[in-house]
Amino acid sequence: MHKATGTRERLPMAGLWALTTASFIATANETVPAGLLPEIAHGFHVSEAWAGQLVTACALGSGIAAIPLTAATRAWPRRRVLLAVLAAFFVCNAITAVASSYPLALAARLTAGLATGLAWSLLATYARRMVPPAMQGRALAVAMLGIPLALSIGVPLGAWLGGMIGWRSVFGVMSGMTLILIAWVARAVPDFPGQAAHRAMPFKGVITTRGVRPVLAVVMTWILPHYVLYTYIAPFLASIGADPYLGVVLLTFGVSSMAGLWLVGALVDRWLRALTLGALALFALVAVAFGSGMASVGFIVGGVALWGLSFGGAPTLLQTALADAAGEGAEVAQSLLVTVFNLSFAGSGVLGGVLLQWMGARALPWMVAMVVLIALATAWRAKGHGFGAGVRMPLAATRAQAPDAPDSPASESELHLPIP
Repeated sequence: MHKATGTRERLPMAGLWALTTASFIATANETVPAGLLPEIAHGFHVSEAWAGQLVTACALGSGIAAIPLTAATRAWPRRRVLLAVLAAFFVCNAITAVASSYPLALAARLTAGLATGLAWSLLATYARRMVPPAMQGRALAVAMLGIPLALSIGVPLGAWLGGMIGWRSVFGVMSGMTLILIAWVARAVPDFPGQAAHRAMPFKGVITTRGVRPVLAVVMTWILPHYVLYTYIAPFLASIGADPYLGVVLLTFGVSSMAGLWLVGALVDRWLRALTLGALALFALVAVAFGSGMASVGFIVGGVALWGLSFGGAPTLLQTALADAAGEGAEVAQSLLVTVFNLSFAGSGVLGGVLLQWMGARALPWMVAMVVLIALATAWRAKGHGFGAGVRMPLAATRAQAPDAPDSPASESELHLPIP
């Protein structure tokens, strides 16, 4: 248990930066191949559509593995699980780098996806357990910084390196980074015990915990519209004559996402509910503005900056809310989040493609606005459980007046108490 001290506690940055690097590589596993499709297609003598299935395989593996692998390993020591995940990253990226056939590369990406799904279930609760409850939001924000860094820097850098030194070398670099990270985790990241079998909350118990389902509903209705617009941003820009500015738009989104993550990291422990509602409302307003047909370059870039600002902290907000709601079932709940996230990601491609074909690119923002408003309404109604108002405080603190109550570690459930 973390004990209060007379001095101001600091985040364990050496360990948290290791988790940041892990989230960077996990995101790169899923996204870097998308920037290398022409080179991969040429290397394996397949179409770009077939090369794109390397991305699909990783996302599919992540979606199907999160729940069963989390359940199978939740009694293991946490660092052992993390090191096993990183070892799988190392091997799968190395195999991809030297694969002589497309089926072998596809199998390697599917296996990398399995490990990635377990990684996303693990990282959020790992970061929270490394710090006292009052700092858990900031710790999670640091650990999740790897996501916007991979999207804004890793994918473009991977595409550039692929053109310079070959796509296989990119996966070789990722494998080498993972090998270094394994040594870093072994040295700087503390270990924690797994969950004893007699204390493990069953799947049904987690999903029926008050607050879990509203948070998962917000995950689906936030992630799906986000990726509809993000995936099809190029045809949308083309529909309003702004397609030459695609690079500027993507860079703006990446930079503003990092700013949004920094803002959420600084404030989430006191303003979880307000930040969630504000981010969803801002996203909805941007979508409506895009749908209204205002098409100047400055207006679009400004709107994308606000969109990135609203989305940058979304993983931190959603993972924090879900972990708070689930309590001792947090890791199982995070596996549910990973599954819902990946299904929403996959669904966004299908839904966006149908809308693009039948209604045109200008219909996308209106659909996005409608679904985001559902997310906003769901989060608004979940004031009591899910997205509570007030300062996040440890449950153990509320039991201090009851001497017979058992101690509760910082990683267990928390309450939202009114702000003085």
